[in-house]
Formats: sequence, C-alpha cells, structure tokens
Amino acid sequence: MKDEPKEFTGNDGVEWNREWASPQLNTQGSVDPWSNADFVNKTAGKGTLGDLLDRSKDLSDQRAQEAGGKDPIKEKYYKKYAKDRGGAPHPDKMKRTFENKNVKIELD
Repeated sequence: MKDEPKEFTGNDGVEWNREWASPQLNTQGSVDPWSNADFVNKTAGKGTLGDLLDRSKDLSDQRAQEAGGKDPIKEKYYKKYAKDRGGAPHPDKMKRTFENKNVKIELD
C-alpha cells in the first residue's frame, strides 16, 4: 500500500490526494474481564477517558453475565464504599425517588 501513488483521479476527472492511515482495530484479542493487570496493559495511553469508562462498563457487564447477574467486583466496591463512609450507600445504589404525602421527587 505504501508504494501505491497517493494521487488518484476519479471517474469524473476530479483529482484526489489519498492519505493512508492505520485502522484503529484491536487485533490482539480481548481483555480478560477478571484481570486488573490485563485491563491496565490494554488501555494504558490509548483513547480518551470516555473510551476507558465505556470499556470498563463493558467488562463489568461481562463479569455480571458470567457471575449470574451481578458484578462481584462492583458489589465488593459498593460494600467497601459504605463501610468507609459509616454505612452511607454509593450514589449509584441510592433510591432515585422521594415521596411523602405532599410531594414526589424523581431524580434522573
């Protein structure tokens, strides 16, 4: 591909200057969802923080599927969070609604 000319003339006579780039495809295999070191090695210095969080969520979903519905690593984190904060639940585990006889509040 490198020895091909970069100039290209289309069927309509328009001349193009082609730029070659490597595809951003992972061909090395997959990340073991149970290995911290594997996750760090595969994601170090690659992509944005959003990409990292998306990959982390995908691996959490894989662990939950393998463990029968709940991610044990995430549940362990939630327990430690509550223990360190005197029993206060993690914001992800808190109820999203509050209701009494006068008002109902739904948090999104």
